[in-house]
Amino acid sequence: MKTTIIKEKDIKKDWYIIDATGKTLGRLASKVAHILMGKHKVNYVQHLDVGDYIVVINADKIVLTGKKLSKKIYYKHSGYPGGLKEKVYKELMKEKPEFVFKKAVKGMLRKNKLGRKMFKKLKVYSGSKHPHQAQNLKIIDI
Repeated sequence: MKTTIIKEKDIKKDWYIIDATGKTLGRLASKVAHILMGKHKVNYVQHLDVGDYIVVINADKIVLTGKKLSKKIYYKHSGYPGGLKEKVYKELMKEKPEFVFKKAVKGMLRKNKLGRKMFKKLKVYSGSKHPHQAQNLKIIDI
């Protein structure tokens, strides 16, 4: 038996589209992170980016369970004394629903160069329109 070593040029990347209407934020984000890393493929290796591209539409229709909309808080600090800013997820979902989903997925990826490279393959849109029709998107129903 021989072990085959996959190279960067041998990796084939597909494009997938996911409709986030009515889906739970964390469960959908974990599935998307799984696909971005490439763990669904047979030739998965930890040190290479073997994952696929993902387009998520209708991010504004994602559901948060329980009382998370009113109790979950996003914190941001400017770096100066007294510079802590906080925002409730209800307001954040109205203003930037794409940011909420991207933040959830980014937290599930690696915290290094490879994780940043994987994160760039995620495209999130709040409506149902997107500019990626030419990529022959495959539909994933999660």
